[in-house]
Amino acid sequence: MSVPLRQRPYDIFFIAFFAVNATVITYIVDLEQIVVADPANFDYPIWPPAPAIDLVHWWGENFDPLLLARPPFWQMTIWIDLIFFGPFYFFALYAFVRGRDWIKVPALVWSGTMLANVLIILMDERYGVTPAPNFAIVLAANAAWLITPFLMMWRMRRERPFTRLAEPRKPTQPAGPTEPAGPTEPAGPTEPAVPA
Repeated sequence: MSVPLRQRPYDIFFIAFFAVNATVITYIVDLEQIVVADPANFDYPIWPPAPAIDLVHWWGENFDPLLLARPPFWQMTIWIDLIFFGPFYFFALYAFVRGRDWIKVPALVWSGTMLANVLIILMDERYGVTPAPNFAIVLAANAAWLITPFLMMWRMRRERPFTRLAEPRKPTQPAGPTEPAGPTEPAGPTEPAVPA
């Protein structure tokens, strides 16, 4: 039996995380980095909205030069986000709200891939060709994507993460105590019939 969401308040964190990623991060912030190939020379596209593009570029200019440099490895992480993570977030939203166990394997795959992506990006942010001027700020901005995969692995540790295990049924007792049957007495020897 699936456990209803009202009895899983901790899953609200994951639902909010998926919603923000699906609606803002993946298809606005990350999509901008594919649609706008050169931040120094571009025309505003129809989507993402111009204010969102300006905000992404402001962040890159002030805190995250790697975002504006957009080397090939970075672009690949963006494509992974757009093609794989984006659809996953929508499926995960449904599964976490409705309590569907089939999300377990995709959630674990997402956790491992996201963790690898973020760790590789942070290594380049710290020691790469275009390091962040203030690595602590970039690390803090990426903390949710560094911590949530570990939380997801813990959340998916059970074989059926959304199913309440049925309690073992106790054997039914008879209505009243019964006396054990005593030993039966052997029948005595029978007298042979005497002919008349």
